[in-house]
Amino acid sequence: MPQLNPSPWLFIMLTSWLTYALIIQPKVLSFVTTNPPSSKTSPAPSTTPWDWPWT
Repeated sequence: MPQLNPSPWLFIMLTSWLTYALIIQPKVLSFVTTNPPSSKTSPAPSTTPWDWPWT
């Protein structure tokens, strides 16, 4: 059963995980978002009732 042999894929999996965790992730996290969240409160929605024509 070749899928139980960790030799061919374990090294590739660990290498790709470490590459992502140590190299790619800090580069992605260093970007500044183009639309940062603001502390403004959103306006309250209008609560006027709808006038149905058939009532």
